[in-house]
Amino acid sequence: MEHEQGQQQGAENRTDGGFGDASSFAELLDTNEIGYYTVSPGDDGLIHTHNDATQDSESTAETMTNQPTDTNAGQSATGQSATDQSARQASTSAKPKSEKPMSKEPTVEEPVHEESKREEPDHERSASKAAPPTGTVFRPDGTVDFSNASPDTHASSQSAQTASAPADSPQSHGDAAQPDTADTESAETPLHRMQLGLQGFAARFSTAWGVFRGGVSTVFTAVASFLAPMFSTIARGWHAFASTISRGWHAFVALKAVQAVWSALRFFKTRIWDKRMRFSFAFYTIVFIVVTAASVIGLQWSVYTEPTYAKGQVVDDQTKALNSVAGQLTSFVSQIWLHQSYQAWLNFIVLGVLYLTVILVINRFWVATAVFGALMTVFAIADKIKVELRNEPIIPADLQFITGGNGDSIMSFTTKKDMMLINSAVTGVIWLIVVCVVLQFLDRRRGLIPYTWKRSAFVSVKNITAMVCRWATAILSVVLCASFTWGCLSRGPGRRISQVVCRTPRNYGTQWAMRRRTAPTMNFLRLARVKIMDKPSGYSKESMEALAKKYAGEAGTINQTRTANLTDSTVIMVLSESFSDPTRVPGVSFTEDPMPQIRAIKSATTSGLMLSPGYGGGTANIEYQALTGLNMANYDSSLSIAYQQLVPKLKWTPTFNQIWNQANGKSSSIAFHDFSSIMYFRDRNYQKFGFSKFYSTDGKLVLQDLQSIDSDWYYSDSSFYRQVLESVEDNQQTSQFIQIVTMQNHLPYNDWYENNQFKDEDTSSDIDNDEKISIETYAKGVNYTDQATADLLNQLNQINRPITVIFYGDHLPGIYSTANEDKHNQITLHETDYFIWSNAASASANTKLDDTTSDYTSSNYFMAQAAQHLNAKVSPYLAFLTEMHAAIPAISVPASAGDASKPVYLDADGNRIQPKDLTTQQKELLHDYQLIQYDLTAGKQYLKDTSFMATAK
Repeated sequence: MEHEQGQQQGAENRTDGGFGDASSFAELLDTNEIGYYTVSPGDDGLIHTHNDATQDSESTAETMTNQPTDTNAGQSATGQSATDQSARQASTSAKPKSEKPMSKEPTVEEPVHEESKREEPDHERSASKAAPPTGTVFRPDGTVDFSNASPDTHASSQSAQTASAPADSPQSHGDAAQPDTADTESAETPLHRMQLGLQGFAARFSTAWGVFRGGVSTVFTAVASFLAPMFSTIARGWHAFASTISRGWHAFVALKAVQAVWSALRFFKTRIWDKRMRFSFAFYTIVFIVVTAASVIGLQWSVYTEPTYAKGQVVDDQTKALNSVAGQLTSFVSQIWLHQSYQAWLNFIVLGVLYLTVILVINRFWVATAVFGALMTVFAIADKIKVELRNEPIIPADLQFITGGNGDSIMSFTTKKDMMLINSAVTGVIWLIVVCVVLQFLDRRRGLIPYTWKRSAFVSVKNITAMVCRWATAILSVVLCASFTWGCLSRGPGRRISQVVCRTPRNYGTQWAMRRRTAPTMNFLRLARVKIMDKPSGYSKESMEALAKKYAGEAGTINQTRTANLTDSTVIMVLSESFSDPTRVPGVSFTEDPMPQIRAIKSATTSGLMLSPGYGGGTANIEYQALTGLNMANYDSSLSIAYQQLVPKLKWTPTFNQIWNQANGKSSSIAFHDFSSIMYFRDRNYQKFGFSKFYSTDGKLVLQDLQSIDSDWYYSDSSFYRQVLESVEDNQQTSQFIQIVTMQNHLPYNDWYENNQFKDEDTSSDIDNDEKISIETYAKGVNYTDQATADLLNQLNQINRPITVIFYGDHLPGIYSTANEDKHNQITLHETDYFIWSNAASASANTKLDDTTSDYTSSNYFMAQAAQHLNAKVSPYLAFLTEMHAAIPAISVPASAGDASKPVYLDADGNRIQPKDLTTQQKELLHDYQLIQYDLTAGKQYLKDTSFMATAK
């Protein structure tokens, strides 16, 4: 660095402008003495040296190496220096060329300061200089590049420079130059060392990188060499395969038959396909009207059934025609003009909007027609089957069966007659799709509203207008339908527009009520928006706290005479699917009693009739009432299935089994169901209710060794009861709450049983053959349940710890079509059998409550009645239910009487209580009931922070 600074300083002192002058470098290098007589600038702007001397580089280097290094000695012998130098050169020239120079590490001579050069005599300066190798380049910044120098001359130059380095070193110039030199060395040494370190690192990195590249290259070459034959074989095989296919294809195309077909296809495309007509919008309009009207009629047909008449009953032809399905459909349409009732017209508008929405979204008229027609057909058939089985139409909550994975379970409920209807519908849908596909090919109009997304044609007024119109219309139709549905429940303009048809839905109504007052389309939309219940007057935190305090006092009064606790006994609640006494149905009778065992049990223990909200279905709602004490009659009619529409949304749901959990631990309540665990979302709901285990035919805990009777589709009660009994016997430590739901007597009733004595003992009157077969099959199933239940109680009687059984049928089967035609039979068709029984180890064994508290009830009162049967202490909530049951023994949703306008209340004798005849006490209790139910399900749940649910001990 010091020499570079000196060289740069010397260059600045010259007046020739720098290193661009070749004569300056010639003088500097003294080419006349060394033998380098040519120094010339190159095309790149740098100075290059050229050696033409005949003198050998090695001898020159040796001569330069043998020069004296003592500068002071040279100065004292100035006079003879030239002579000695000439003598030494001559001696050196006389040496043989094979003689090696001194082995001394060569160094490159660095330039010195110009001032130092001026002080030295000319002969000393010439003696101390070493010639640069051939090809050396001098840069304008003073640096020297030896990269292009020849090896021999470069080595010689290094040797010469090494020999002359001491002479040229500033340190040998005397004491005057030493201070300046020491400062320069101390300032430049760290940087010089860093440069050397970087150069060493670069050299090592370059070596490592070379090794790595060599290794990678070797591996890649080896892998390529290994795989090359394989790829070559594959390539040859593919080439051979492609060549074979190509030759085969050309040979196939060359066949005359193929040529003929190809010519026919070209003829079809050019002469027929390209000449297709575009169907007019008038034709689309006609098809639209026909399909929409057919959908309205089809859906209305699904809620009608042919009437039945008693044997010997004289009915004129006109009456038969009017009461037939065709006559009822005619009346439904004609009431637009005859009675100014526009239900048919509004159904047409709603279905038309849905149809138009499908068209605009798909943008293919015939494809949309096939989709809409298929959906309407499926809906109508499903609605028809449900009306015949359960006397209620399809509602939005039923769609959760499909989304919840219950499709197979629902299909198991269909009868042979239903399957014939389903097969006919499938055939019709297939033909509809075929016709629509053919019309789609015949119609040259690809899109009803044509537009394109291609960049070349997208930005145009016509294309953008068509696209905006299509989507705006589709969105508008959806908004119109949604606003209409919302308006059915609101009190705004939408309700005033639709008030003609948006009345209380008949989701639990009878076929008689539905076919006269509503239509399935409007009923479905009405129920699409679920409302839990109206907010009762006076609802607040203060009122609920006051209510909890009020019934805490009632509980204290009741508990003064009670000595037991509910949790002292194991309580088994048995929901027996569709169980009821068939002989109580008007017109049905047998010479043999189908249920003698249960009839005897009922006569000896607390028992009676339960008013059910369902007929032919609704199991989950009856079960919900029994487990919670809440009644479906208090909810809004749009809430049709609490297990699906309400319970999954609640954060807190108090149920009676939780009393056992609080007393004996979370494992104290378990559930059994010999069917799918996901039916009615029981798997999720039971977990929310606090059941620690749930045994079913699927899921985590699977029931074992279940069996069916003869060809019955469902498992028998006897094999199911065995599973429950084993669980009861295994748990001897604490009392439990056990929930049981059976399936043996679930519809359909397709003559399952081989030895059915009720076929010969059927004395029913005025019943057609199909109905009679179903009733006889059902009666035999009831008989099997009767015996299995008696066996279960006998085995529980052998267990030496208190056990109480609450047994009830959830609803009647929907097979009594003849009795159902008479609206006076509606109360009877909603009454099932129940009893509360305790084993011999229980203190309440053989207890039978008086008729006024047991003859009639509804499932929401079961736990309050069980506490009374067991003489057990109650919570404020159970105290309320006890008082409520004494005031109004049975409460049901509107379907119980075929009247959807008001709830149904029964007194202790089973007579209906009209709302206007309710006493002040009954009205107050009903209002308290509404407050409690609203707070627990739709309100703020203020009762959760009170002791309203806590059972005294």
